[in-house]
Amino acid sequence: MNLSELSIRRPTMVVLLSLSIILAGVLAYLQIPVAALPSYNTPVINVSADLAGASPETMASSVALPLEKQFSTISGLSLITSTSTLGNTSLTLEFDASINVNEAAVDVQAALLRAQRQLPTEMTDLPSYRKVNPADAPVLFIQLTSPSLNLSDLNDYAENLIAPSLSTLPGVAQVIVNGQKRFAVRVRARADLMNARNLTMDELATALRTSNTNSPLGILDGPSQTLTIQGNPQMMKAADFAELIVATRNGQPVRLKEVAEVEDSFQSIKAAGSFNGERSISLMVQRQPDANTVQVVDGVRRLLPGFKEQLPQSIQISLVNDRSLSIREAIHDVNLTLALTVVLVVLVIFLFLHRAAATFIPAVTMPISLLGALALLYWLGYSLDNVSLLGITLAVGLVVDDAIVVLENIVRHIEMGKKPIRASLDGAKEMGFTIISISVSLVAVFIPIFFMPGVIGLLFHEFAVVVSLAVLVSAIVSLTLVPMLASRFLPADSREHNDSDPSHGEKSFIGRHFEAGFTRLRNGYVFMLDKALAHRNVVLGVAVVTFALTVILYSTIPKGFFPEEDLGQIQVNTEASEDISSEALLALQNRMAEVIRADPSVQDVTSFVGGGNTGRMFMVLKPRSERPKMPVVLENLRRATSAVPGMAVYFRPVQNLQLGGRQSKSRYQYTLQSVSPDALNDWAEKFIAGMRADPAFRDVTSDSQIKGLQASLKIDRDKANLLGVQMSDIRTALYSAFGERQVSTIYSSAASYYVILEAATADRQYDDALTRVSVRSKSGELVKLSSIARVERTIGPTSVNHQGQLQAVTIAFNLAPDVPLGIATGKIDVMSKDMNLPASIITRYGGDAAVFQSSQASQIILIIAALAVIYVLLGVLYESYIHPLTILAGLPSAAVGALLTLRLFNMDLTMIAIIGILMLIGIVKKNAIMMIDFALHAQRNEGMSPPEAIRQACILRFRPIMMTTAAALMGALPIALGLGAGAELRQPLGLAVVGGLIFSQVITLFITPVIYLFLDRFSGTGPLTDEQLVALDNKA
Repeated sequence: MNLSELSIRRPTMVVLLSLSIILAGVLAYLQIPVAALPSYNTPVINVSADLAGASPETMASSVALPLEKQFSTISGLSLITSTSTLGNTSLTLEFDASINVNEAAVDVQAALLRAQRQLPTEMTDLPSYRKVNPADAPVLFIQLTSPSLNLSDLNDYAENLIAPSLSTLPGVAQVIVNGQKRFAVRVRARADLMNARNLTMDELATALRTSNTNSPLGILDGPSQTLTIQGNPQMMKAADFAELIVATRNGQPVRLKEVAEVEDSFQSIKAAGSFNGERSISLMVQRQPDANTVQVVDGVRRLLPGFKEQLPQSIQISLVNDRSLSIREAIHDVNLTLALTVVLVVLVIFLFLHRAAATFIPAVTMPISLLGALALLYWLGYSLDNVSLLGITLAVGLVVDDAIVVLENIVRHIEMGKKPIRASLDGAKEMGFTIISISVSLVAVFIPIFFMPGVIGLLFHEFAVVVSLAVLVSAIVSLTLVPMLASRFLPADSREHNDSDPSHGEKSFIGRHFEAGFTRLRNGYVFMLDKALAHRNVVLGVAVVTFALTVILYSTIPKGFFPEEDLGQIQVNTEASEDISSEALLALQNRMAEVIRADPSVQDVTSFVGGGNTGRMFMVLKPRSERPKMPVVLENLRRATSAVPGMAVYFRPVQNLQLGGRQSKSRYQYTLQSVSPDALNDWAEKFIAGMRADPAFRDVTSDSQIKGLQASLKIDRDKANLLGVQMSDIRTALYSAFGERQVSTIYSSAASYYVILEAATADRQYDDALTRVSVRSKSGELVKLSSIARVERTIGPTSVNHQGQLQAVTIAFNLAPDVPLGIATGKIDVMSKDMNLPASIITRYGGDAAVFQSSQASQIILIIAALAVIYVLLGVLYESYIHPLTILAGLPSAAVGALLTLRLFNMDLTMIAIIGILMLIGIVKKNAIMMIDFALHAQRNEGMSPPEAIRQACILRFRPIMMTTAAALMGALPIALGLGAGAELRQPLGLAVVGGLIFSQVITLFITPVIYLFLDRFSGTGPLTDEQLVALDNKA
């Protein structure tokens, strides 16, 4: 008893099991996490270290290098990059995809502890690490604005109430407060008044430190009572500090306000943030590499009502740059595409079977197969995202195929005059092997994807799993549920498509006309088939030509990496000249933000500066229906911003796929590194000049910053020695005057704030200010620096970059609209050849461009592997070396169709389109399997000659082949139309499948029978029968 017979005999079992599958699928659908793309993220850890006032070279040599040396001992680390700027070093550690980010964090923590001894002693805060990819766009911004509150109060609410609560949410890597305005007391010492009172900066710092300590004073323990000793409370505001006595001169006290301006200010004056032109404090929420964006955003949103109750009424909280919106929108639109697909496929079945009962049977198998696949997907721990939904949508067309094939055969048996139950038993039994070979070989196409290396492999595992599961579930359903339903619901001898009498048995007007049309089409096919079988050599010639055409088209089509998505968000990096002051930078940044806000496509603009010569903005665009497409918006913005002099602007649309952990101003990166850094910048400049001159590139820039102004102090060591001045005292005095030195801490109930000492504003604007600083000599005299040193202006770096402990320059670039990445990387490679780069300079691509380079090599291997797997499988099934070749012979025509369609719609061959071509391999060979299966059966069991058998097979199988192809076509059509959000990602796949199907359908119907006959004489007889075994025995 086979599976189908068991199902026909036990209908209750089949119905209950089917209902269980539906229930499991619905529950899984409600629980399964929703994402933009499968969680494939590379483990990245970001380490940050601060040393206020230190130059970029000092940071690179004394902070970045010792840390890099320690980190380079960690196993599984694939790349270290670091950027050292004024007072800060940021290191990004990228690990192999196989490494767990939490285990890597333990190693990083241990390395930080080992490096602690080698770091400068002035470093009060130790380096900290976060499990965050700095290149990944934040998932959400929380904007705090208030018309009445002071910015430092607003900052307190952000830092002490909101940020700590958000940081503990699962999946949140860090919450950064941008435009930070933490309260601080600033003491600005005036050099002339200090010199008049014989005071140095160092003595002022000591006086401030000792007068505001917060140390324990002990307890009084009497015979019956205990008293805690309390001293004067700490000074909290500038007014308290102003009255402080810092020294005594000639018996008179010198108060702080007599030698310095004291004011309530901010810890960082240079940092500023604005939201739509209004000063604001922004909280930037970044997710962990493996976290689910939608779940993180939902967690934040759940906490908001609680915050609103705790905050004063005047504070406005706005949520902007919500990355989950585009995901929800895309998922919603894919669901609509899915619904449309189901309707189209049911329509196709109805047209071919034009009976409600017959249409109902395959239509029922569809949701059961898909929900079954969904339940298994949830159980395997995958998410519902663009890629897996793409798989489900495409699977709709494939899932009905098995049911159609079985049902069509049962109907044929009924027409032979059998009763429905007998017909169902025979029809399903006959088709069992065909269904298994179709399904197994369809799943086999995806086997190579499971072994695909790197990010791309991780990304498409999910796709392969979804389609494979859906196809396997549908194979089981079509061998159990379909025969059972057919035996109960199909009427006896319905004459569904009796060719001798087309009018007989037809009920509907549409059915009659469709049937008449289809009969004409079939007769036309039979006529052409006989012609093809008569002129076999011509047909073989056509087959060879399509094969050659495939190779030519594949090698000439432009290769892309991943379609650029339009998520309605853009990251903007701004850059001014390297010697710009923080005030001038803020003015320019605000002006630029206004220009961007004036664009009719822009909804919100969040802008930040934090010192240095760069700023950042995050833009949210209006909904898709109210604006042009992303490339047009970008070109408009580039035009508008180029009109503002003094500032370069780089746009980078936010993508769901973020590869690599290096922050850059544009999407793609190309890095030059060298042991001898001198010539590095010159070569980088040549590359940049070449790329800017080429219209294929946009937003070309580099992270090299070597033109900062420096005030170099030339100290006469001999004179200093004569006057008893030590070098270390000079350094301390300069750091106290110009380094924004933290000299004391104010402890409040909620947080701690700094007291910052610096020279008065007028005393730190020009180079001569350096020489006005005084130092105490060994003999106790005040010595002005002007007597032992002079100042020169020099040029030096404002940032130093390392990659893998070598100095590096990274060039970042975007592509012009419709320029594929393959063409761009080709141009860069040609440039580097033409320049004759010296061997000492190492070049490599970074981020997306690096993955693209490695994926190019794996594409061909992937397709060849898929073909090899199918060949082996079909060879095993048919016990023949030759029949698999017949089945695979139709594939080049499918590839030609797919590649031509992509060319026609001006699309490049991206990884998504490659997956489409893999899908095609699975769908197209099904037609050949159906024909050959039937022909072999007729040849081996009914003794027909090969030409008769294949002709009979082609004619009898024409109807199911047309039906299954039409169903698969309808499954891919809504994707190819590119409707809704996230369509840029899906469309290439849909187009490849639709184009390939249409083209290959026409060709395989003629090529397959001809190749079958051509190869038949070599094909063997299939599995040995008992008689053949006995004959072999006798021979032996």
